[in-house]
Amino acid sequence: MARKRSKPNRVIALGLMAVAIVPLAWVWREVGGASRPTGQPARVVVPKGASLGVAADSLEANGVIGSPPLFRLFARLTGAETTIKPGTYQFAADAGYRDVLDALVTGRGLMRSVVIPEGFDLRDIVPTLSRALEVPADSVRAATADTAWMRELDVPVPSLEGYLFPATYTFPAGTTAREAVNAMVERFLDVWKPEWDARLQAMSLSRHDAITMASIVEKEARKAEERPLISAVYWNRVKKGMRLQADPTVQYALPQHVERVFYKDLEVDSKYNTYRYAGLPPGPIASPGEASIAAALAPADVPYLFFVARPDGSHAFTESFAQHTRAIASIRAARVAANGGTR
Repeated sequence: MARKRSKPNRVIALGLMAVAIVPLAWVWREVGGASRPTGQPARVVVPKGASLGVAADSLEANGVIGSPPLFRLFARLTGAETTIKPGTYQFAADAGYRDVLDALVTGRGLMRSVVIPEGFDLRDIVPTLSRALEVPADSVRAATADTAWMRELDVPVPSLEGYLFPATYTFPAGTTAREAVNAMVERFLDVWKPEWDARLQAMSLSRHDAITMASIVEKEARKAEERPLISAVYWNRVKKGMRLQADPTVQYALPQHVERVFYKDLEVDSKYNTYRYAGLPPGPIASPGEASIAAALAPADVPYLFFVARPDGSHAFTESFAQHTRAIASIRAARVAANGGTR
């Protein structure tokens, strides 16, 4: 007659089974991932030439996987150890090893980075986004004329020029032109400070006028500390009813970009040509950064009405046309002397 198994032995057996099952369940969970990922998306950079081990460590550091050794073993067993693609990826924080590895091998999770520098205008932004997103330029151009955004922002011109905030953006593969433009306008709204609204009221300005001035400051300034001075010159001219005579506005008015403005260019018949028309142009001529927006809303308290560029990118600021003429002559003479007497 068989002896009955004692209760303690049964408890021990059940305990051993539990110990064995828990790791298996954890491994299953790690490999398969959550059926409904709830974690915040994590961005992971896999440098060019990085090994799977480096990628696994980065995935763990960002909370995407729980065990680099297990991930490497899984990759080895599936034959994908040496076929990962470099780039920036975005994963759910509780994604499974299977999906993560598939993304790394196929590039499915790759993000597309695009840099929009301060001072870019739509002629720069449209082809830059088109290349980065691999979408037609026409679709980008159409997105920058979104009437819904223009109504919300109270933009009186037919494009979002000036409102696509300059920054580095990272978009998932498959991002549409409209989604990218939305992200750039939303960044503009995020950067806009509540205290700037108070400045608009104090200066009796619309936000559109402020962004228009900021875009001119952005294109003119080479030294950060001169932004408020350049802003002051142009606002002083506006107050006096003078023409701004800002070269960047002429460059914007021309059908093609030119590095230098010549006398013949000043004849272009456009409301953006501030040599022909007084006051601000109809809208921004580029995307200004935060510092230029701040300068447009807080110009320096100076009486200057003119400035001329020096070779080092700084400017000589003056109050009268006679002083301005002398400053130009002085800078030209210094340039000639530096070139050994040749112009």
